[in-house]
Amino acid sequence: MILKKKGIRNIILFLVGITVASFVWHCKNRTTESDYFTPKVLATHATGGNYVGSETCMECHADIYETHIGTAHYNTSAVASSESIKGSFDTDSNTIELQDARLTLHSEDGAFFQKSDFKYGTHGQAKEVTSKLDVVIGSGVKGQSYLSWEDDRLFQLQASYYTPIDNWVNAPGFPVTSFKRPITDACLKCHVTFAKNHDPVGNSNQFVKDQLFLGIDCERCHGPLEKHVLYQRGNPSVETPEHIIKIDSLSRQQRLDICAQCHSGLRNRQIKGNPFDFLPGEHLDEYSKNYNSGRPKEKLDVHGNQYGLLTSSQCFIKSPDMDCTTCHNPHKNQRGDMASFNKICMECHASITKGCTNENTTMTTGMNNDCIACHMPLSPSSTMQVQLNTDSLAEPVYIRTHLIDIYE
Repeated sequence: MILKKKGIRNIILFLVGITVASFVWHCKNRTTESDYFTPKVLATHATGGNYVGSETCMECHADIYETHIGTAHYNTSAVASSESIKGSFDTDSNTIELQDARLTLHSEDGAFFQKSDFKYGTHGQAKEVTSKLDVVIGSGVKGQSYLSWEDDRLFQLQASYYTPIDNWVNAPGFPVTSFKRPITDACLKCHVTFAKNHDPVGNSNQFVKDQLFLGIDCERCHGPLEKHVLYQRGNPSVETPEHIIKIDSLSRQQRLDICAQCHSGLRNRQIKGNPFDFLPGEHLDEYSKNYNSGRPKEKLDVHGNQYGLLTSSQCFIKSPDMDCTTCHNPHKNQRGDMASFNKICMECHASITKGCTNENTTMTTGMNNDCIACHMPLSPSSTMQVQLNTDSLAEPVYIRTHLIDIYE
């Protein structure tokens, strides 16, 4: 009898032990239904829609997610780190000599800093200012600039990285005697998915820090997706997506407006709201205007106003369905894939079966029969320029024009 009682007690203790162990394991490794149906909100739009990030898209669109994270759009802003910063911090290549100052880039305990030593301060005294690199702006295809937080205010630092020379330079357009300048919505809008400014029209550099949604993510083109994610998770067998902007259901102008919010130059006439209030599917001109509207195509700069240049092109004017995605797949990194772009050209110009008919054979040979190189050449920007050293003049950054034309 005593042995039987001991056996029962041991069984009970064993079962209790398993129950406790299982409870502890689930506490440490749980993915509860509540967590699954409540994705983390990264930011909230003025309309109340919540941004939840592209990682939630990965559940159903893993192939698109994997290619999208390699695009310049996705990588156009990031938290400053040794992986995201392209410039070198080695002592033989970490300084920028300016007319009135020397900038030194250095790292310390995993953080990165710009130290500004001014040669001429107040009453002839040198002035030293150290600022932290907090946010990287630019994927590094052309270059990068860097932003610094001061409490909840955001500033651009004077040092930039310029890819063609693999070195630090004075930030484009930066005055030589300043070491930081305020960043407003107008500056930030093309490099982040969303930012919440304390100023309703976005003219302040004061932001809600935990609602700065870095990178151009899925939700910049498809709108805030919390409702979509919740619906699809709750209805996995439903194939028709709900609560999401369906790009192919939009008019051509609405599709163009998604790209034009960043690629139509300085939209300095804000009609209503702020630069982040516009959502895909709406009409961009109801929110803001570009002061270049109506100007001759020759006045449009290749930096920023690809929309204006494209819509001035005969290819666009004579093709009622042509938009940016006719040639660009925003889900993939297509940079350098000229064969793919040329193939798209030939879909409309199929009669040119043996190559370009340009009589200037030297030009066609030099261009390697490349439609893009010849009809959309790299062109100097008048607004994006860099000064490589104190003795040189500012040099233009070369950007591919989107004015499809015949160039001599």
